Amino acid sequence: MRAVVIVPVLKKTGRQNADVIAATSTRSDESRLEETIGLALAIDLEVVHGTIVPIAQPKPGTLLGTGKIEEIGHLLVEYDAGLVIVDHPLTPVQQRNLEKEWNCKVIDRTGLILEIFGRRASTREGTLQVELAHLNYQKGRLVRSWTHLERQRGGAGFMGGPGETQIEADRRLLQEKIVKLEKELEQVRRTRQLHRAKRKKVPHPIVALVGYTNAGKSTLFNRITGAGVLAEDMLFATLDPTLRRMKLPHGRMVILSDTVGFISDLPTHLVAAFRATLEEVLEADLILHVRDLADPDNQVQAQDVLRILTDLGIDEKARAERLIEVWNKIDLLDPEARAGLVQKAENTDNTTAVSAITGEGLDDLLEEIGSRLSGVMTECTVVLPVERLQLLPWVYQHAIVDAREDMEDGSVSLDLRLTAAEAEELERRMGNGPKAAAQDW
Repeated sequence: MRAVVIVPVLKKTGRQNADVIAATSTRSDESRLEETIGLALAIDLEVVHGTIVPIAQPKPGTLLGTGKIEEIGHLLVEYDAGLVIVDHPLTPVQQRNLEKEWNCKVIDRTGLILEIFGRRASTREGTLQVELAHLNYQKGRLVRSWTHLERQRGGAGFMGGPGETQIEADRRLLQEKIVKLEKELEQVRRTRQLHRAKRKKVPHPIVALVGYTNAGKSTLFNRITGAGVLAEDMLFATLDPTLRRMKLPHGRMVILSDTVGFISDLPTHLVAAFRATLEEVLEADLILHVRDLADPDNQVQAQDVLRILTDLGIDEKARAERLIEVWNKIDLLDPEARAGLVQKAENTDNTTAVSAITGEGLDDLLEEIGSRLSGVMTECTVVLPVERLQLLPWVYQHAIVDAREDMEDGSVSLDLRLTAAEAEELERRMGNGPKAAAQDW
């Protein structure tokens, strides 16, 4: 479908616009246009024209003034476009009126993101989350599209009782579907919690990737795990969470989790719908915040990500303990800028500069991950008697062995660093019989 993208820019003409302007003035108008076009391309729309539209005063019924509406109407005819994408929240009335004026489909930013999510969902959980978000979006947009006698349904035997208008019936049906989906998603959450509980029995630390959409998370994920996650140069290439086990340089196993990309002005109900997915981030021992340092708006994008993390309950204190900033795409910078950025990263706590494409800096990143995880470890000395030597492979896989001494009686003394969960599991294995101890965890 051929589409026209418009980015309304509200001028600071009075206090009445202050709140709306504050939500959109943190990034340049050009970058907003570029990002919205990128969103449209992510679902294979043919963007034939994009424009920035200054607005002195938003119109309650149409957002845009009469002159701008006519101007865009001429563009639609000129380019034979059947869709207008407005990078601004539209009320149901505004959307309906603009569709009447232009005689074509109109969607706002939220509607566009929902379309992308619908295309990207590939698991049952992802599909449920998208459907729930879509229903909540629709529920808030039910408006009367008729101006004379309203359709009615009712009478004896009909749910809702006599005189129930069509809009009331639609709203009730939507609410019933929402309740049903929420119950199904709750079951998904319980299943995911069971999976986490099982993972805790195999005490590998969880490392979660987060970042603005298209920051290169999936490319980084693939590079360091050898997985085949979809990693394309498009927004929201990854929607469903992906988990892979990987080994750090010192031999320790961790689980790496790739998650949905964040984006500016993400509506609250969308964040809520994807909470089951984002819970992987909440449960992570370490969070890698992947940033596209080649993007001129990367500072603003970083603030958007941190804002969503805060909304999820990961505050500044938690981030200081659990977060590593990964400055990605340094291969796109000129040599002088790249050298300066690498030097700056080396002098900044909890920060590593990398290129997921070329592999530059990844060894340093893996060392940083290992070092940060070591900070939550305890040190202990364990003596494995002869009848428990079959535990040695497990120990080397799950703990850091700082020293080993083979004793004359055949036992082995090990100086270890390991997490509390790993120590508890090792104690359990040493306390059970040889068959249980030799089990492959």
